[in-house]
Parts: sequence; structure tokens; C-alpha cells
Amino acid sequence: MSLDCEIVTTRTGARAIRDRLSGELMHPVVGPCVEAQRLYVQSAELPRRLAQPNVEPLVVLDVGLGAGSNAAAAWREATSPSAVRRMKLLSYERSLDALGLALDPGESEQFGLEGAVGDAARALRVAGEHRGERVHWCLRFGEILQRLVEESDAIADVVFWDPFSPDANPELWTYGAFAAARRVCRPGATLHTYSGATSIRAALLLAGFSVGFGEIIGPGRRATVAATDLSLLREPLDSRWFRRLERSSVPLPPDAPPDAWERLRAACQFR
Repeated sequence: MSLDCEIVTTRTGARAIRDRLSGELMHPVVGPCVEAQRLYVQSAELPRRLAQPNVEPLVVLDVGLGAGSNAAAAWREATSPSAVRRMKLLSYERSLDALGLALDPGESEQFGLEGAVGDAARALRVAGEHRGERVHWCLRFGEILQRLVEESDAIADVVFWDPFSPDANPELWTYGAFAAARRVCRPGATLHTYSGATSIRAALLLAGFSVGFGEIIGPGRRATVAATDLSLLREPLDSRWFRRLERSSVPLPPDAPPDAWERLRAACQFR
């Protein structure tokens, strides 16, 4: 059976998934395990959130399951001895080819899928869910934006936004897509993505998020963190960033509303 992706070795020696159609790599810089931990688990402060007692599970939306490394890192954090709060992990994906490749016994360790978390991922792939003592992991299979639109309002505490780039998945990097993500976020929720593109940060702002700089991912490159409340951001975008936005050749997402500039200027973090 022909697969839409393959495993390759990057210049740094890390194993990565390459999409055959677009040529894009998942986690191309530091490898899947390091990126999952730094850009998603640590950036979202999962250890702190899971250490706080709560009868309700922490709900994490894993948008772009891919090879499963981000979800696996969250799963391991939720099953660590320091975690006292349960987790509900919702993974959105339209192809399970990458996960199948990453679960190969010779590759699973490179993608963080060895041991018990690998068993959970195999169950997810076959049955669409895995229910453990600490984590209930559910697959939302199909067109990602449509599955997100079908969710109830205000269900998520954390969102990992990790699909392929706008060149490969343009519909997942629009104002409309982030508006759908904002609708499912509870008060106090945060969204984490590797992209630092100006138009994508503008799309998040237009969708109603406060937006800030995330982790350093390369020379001159920063990831992005968005939140339902400005006080949750360590390093919000400021007036200097807004001036760069005004000079940008591609400042807005393609589906920006007609009053986009007025709404951006009115955002509380730029007042």
C-alpha cells in the first residue's frame, strides 16, 4: 500500500517524517522528541497544570497528530508520579500513515512512542481511543477543521497547533481556523504553535486571542503562544511588533475580515 509519507534522517541526525507530496518535514530542526517537549509540553506548562488537583481532567487538543510525538509527550507527563490531575487528550488527524510508520519497533523510540505510550498509540490507531487510569486519549479522524467545528464550545485548556505549514495545509492557518480554535477554548486556555509568521499571529489576534512570542526555534525565529487572557503570556507582542506588522508585505491572513486593521489596532495588548 502506498503511503503519503516516509521516515528520513535530517542533517542533524534526527529521524523525521517527510510528506511525499509537499516535501515538508515534521519536527525538522531538533527532532520530534525535543521539539514536543520544548514547544508544547514545557511551553504549555503541563507539569504545573497537572500537579494542581482538579476533579475535571485537563483537556488538551492535539491538532495535527502526525507521528504522535506531541501527544506522546503530553501522555507521559500526565502519567508521571508528579501528576495528580487526569488528562483528556483529543488528537485530530486525517491520515494515520505517519503514526503507523513511527510505531514501527525500529523507529518508535526516535518518536517517543516506546513502551506503554506506544501501546496506547497502537490502541488509538486501531480503536480510535485508549482509556487509561490517568489519560483518556481520543482520535478525531477526518478533515481537521471540520472535526474542530463539530466540537462543543469551551472544552479545551491547552491547544497544540502543529499541522504542516500553510503551503501544505492552507485551510488550517486562517482567521477562520483560529476562530474555530478560540471558540473551543475555556477561560485560561493557551494555544501553542511552531509558526512565527506575521500573518498567522495576526490571524490569532483577529480570532480573539492575545498573542505572544514562544520558544526560540532557530536564528531569528520564535514560536508563538496565544491565550484567552493577556496575563497568561510571558512575552506578549507589543507596539514594536505592530509596527513591523504595518510594514509587512503579507500582514494579514487571506480570509481577514474587512475591518481587520481596526480590530488589530483595538486589541488590548497594543493600547
